[in-house]
Amino acid sequence: MKPRYDVLVVGLGHAGSEAALACARMGLTTLGLTLKRERAAVMSCNPAVGGTAKGHLVRELDALGGEMARVADLTGTHFKTLNASKGPAVQATRVLCDRDAYARVMQSVLFSQPGLTVHEAEVSAVIAEGGRVSGVVLGDGTQVAASAVLLTTGTFLQALMHVGEKKEVGGRLGDESAQGMSHSLRALGFTLGRFKTGTPARLVRDSIDWASLAPQPGDFPPRPLSLRTRAAPGPFPHQPAVTCALTYTTDATHRILRDNLHRSPLYQGEIVGRGPRYCPSLEDKVVRFSARERHLVFLEPEGPASPLVYPAGLSTSLPAEVQLAFLRTLPGLGDVEVARYGYAVEYDYAPPTQLHPTLETKRVKGLYFAGQLNGTSGYEEAAFQGLYAGIQAALQVKGEPALELGRHEAHGAVLVDELVTRGVDGEPFRMFTSRSEHRLRLREGNADLRLARHGARVGLVGQDMAERVDARGRAVADEVARLKRTGLAARLKRPEVTYAALAAEGGEGWPALAPDVVEEVEVEVKYEGYIVMAERAAAREAEAWDGWRIPEDFEYERVRGLSAEALEKFVKHRPGTVGQARRIPGLTPAAFSLLLVALKRGGVGARAGG
Repeated sequence: MKPRYDVLVVGLGHAGSEAALACARMGLTTLGLTLKRERAAVMSCNPAVGGTAKGHLVRELDALGGEMARVADLTGTHFKTLNASKGPAVQATRVLCDRDAYARVMQSVLFSQPGLTVHEAEVSAVIAEGGRVSGVVLGDGTQVAASAVLLTTGTFLQALMHVGEKKEVGGRLGDESAQGMSHSLRALGFTLGRFKTGTPARLVRDSIDWASLAPQPGDFPPRPLSLRTRAAPGPFPHQPAVTCALTYTTDATHRILRDNLHRSPLYQGEIVGRGPRYCPSLEDKVVRFSARERHLVFLEPEGPASPLVYPAGLSTSLPAEVQLAFLRTLPGLGDVEVARYGYAVEYDYAPPTQLHPTLETKRVKGLYFAGQLNGTSGYEEAAFQGLYAGIQAALQVKGEPALELGRHEAHGAVLVDELVTRGVDGEPFRMFTSRSEHRLRLREGNADLRLARHGARVGLVGQDMAERVDARGRAVADEVARLKRTGLAARLKRPEVTYAALAAEGGEGWPALAPDVVEEVEVEVKYEGYIVMAERAAAREAEAWDGWRIPEDFEYERVRGLSAEALEKFVKHRPGTVGQARRIPGLTPAAFSLLLVALKRGGVGARAGG
């Protein structure tokens, strides 16, 4: 079998790009395989990065040494802080990017990365010998050997596109479908399911009556996502700004949709896979939320010079003539022209309960799954998984300990834990801050303070950046300590008191601090009481359950009194800790108690392995 690489990454979307870059930057010979080089890192759906919870993931990815945040900053045209009127824990950055520029910049990073080779090829099979991965088979029969293989195949496994009654094989308009990999995974014993996603029509920019719509400008000045952007000299942002606009559906829109439901592949039963509940198609929204008089739609230009506009909120797979008819019932779109109609994509995914917390598969050592293959939705969820799986694969190949991130350290850790423990529950998974019991601490503004040391440990964060983060952390801690020592912290805790007001009172003797230090100091002081209460509750549970490890070879079949259903859940999920076992969906308290008894009888104590 030849040639041989340390790591193979199959698919170079958002997950694969991060995985391949991480492995190469950690010193491993890496091969990235993609169906088309010019389609690597393409934004298949909306041209945006970040948003609620998603912005947190991108900041965390950046703090660990990932690439998405930096590329978003380089290509961003509209920066917005969401939930700005709410608390810092739920505030999130969303960056609308120049869609073509984003792919172009990320591709230049991929193609110029030392240690990373990119080839065009379809991968038809994974090769495993003795329970360990040894390589892949390409579509032409060539075998390529590797110590680790990462599958980041997105929506391309057995993919089928739907527009009304028409069907076409492909994982994205203009791209092919990967046909062989699903058969290979099933042959290796993996269970696969079927999901669907969708995208709206792309509108011709000049055919929209922008003057009649409510403009939605970005923030000024904008705040970058990446640590490296903040540290870099020169002006920011790098792209001309675009202004979005707001419109909405009408009674006429809903009437056309209801009259044509019989032509929707979703309601015809042509689409087998289930779509994301939090990002439904427009026809699905009209049916499920029939009492709503209208649905908001954000019109987002795909770049300063792009002729295309992305209408966020109008995902559909209805026939083209129906799409044009309902689009022209929206304010500002009376004469709209369509450059490309919306469509739905069905694809195979692998339920992520088949994975270890490192995203390595339980069946085949050295084989990792990341991104939409794991049943997630969104660029950001995919990118974080790709980076995380890439780091873990690289560490395993190098013979180094795995990176262990706790739920208290990152939303990304919550994402991974929820996937491998609970699974995706019949629909594509989307990350929310509410999924985290530590969400008051896991804020965008302190992602670097939480995670940069981990990025430095694995070799993805440079010494200069690590020192900058350490200095910022010390500055925040020192100022919080000073405020407490002088009694000013008690005043700052009051909602009406700001740090700036205290500084004005302090006069010339007040310490001069960087704006990002000041912001973090204020948040730390104001949130301290709430965080302490939340952390105490979480710590009690973590101490009791998450620190109690279950041996990999634990025999659940020997647990007395388990129902067949409970046994099936334990064997399927094979939790690594008692905390993970407790979070298995549908597990009864009785079954959980029986597990605890069996562990204690077997001498597996609460701190064993911890």
